[in-house]
Amino acid sequence: MSGTAKIILIAAAVILLAAAALVAEVLRGCCGARQAPGVIEASIATRLRSWAVPTQARNSRNPFVSSPELLQESSHHFADHCASCHGNDGSGNTEVGRNLYPRAPDMRLAATQQLSDGELYYIIHNGVRWSGMPAWGGSGDDPDSWKLVLFIRHLRSLTDQEIRDMQRFNPKSQAEREEEEEEQQFLEGGSAPPSHTEKSQ
Repeated sequence: MSGTAKIILIAAAVILLAAAALVAEVLRGCCGARQAPGVIEASIATRLRSWAVPTQARNSRNPFVSSPELLQESSHHFADHCASCHGNDGSGNTEVGRNLYPRAPDMRLAATQQLSDGELYYIIHNGVRWSGMPAWGGSGDDPDSWKLVLFIRHLRSLTDQEIRDMQRFNPKSQAEREEEEEEQQFLEGGSAPPSHTEKSQ
């Protein structure tokens, strides 16, 4: 058997194995968002994400240099735009993050931290197809996404004080805003805010 024929047979075997694995995943209910992905599915998804980032983008350098002021600015942006899924600490341990499929990653871990700045920027700016990660920013260069890359690098050394500061910038529901306004009016000498039981009656 020639070398070319062996390569074709090996490629065909790999394709058949991948197809069989995909069928097995479908049969066990891979379309639901509750089950953790199998080893094969997770491996394929990680490889596809890596291939999806063009080499030029992967090698792009961050035009910003980390500073306390820039980290504070980007932490507020992260709290407002990213924390609903990723948590202020980047753990992904939020109601939304735990229920996505695939789950929101813990960005403090090596799987995220080992990505290049260019890869992180590309993922933030362009999103990840077939996941909960949307594309942010316009069609041109996006300074906010580059600054977020620096904040993601900072997640491992985030302090409790920084996390508390970020909480002021987390999105709030209309009910939460109204409750805060009532409490503020009360503190300024207005009437006592109604209790939760009074509100529900």
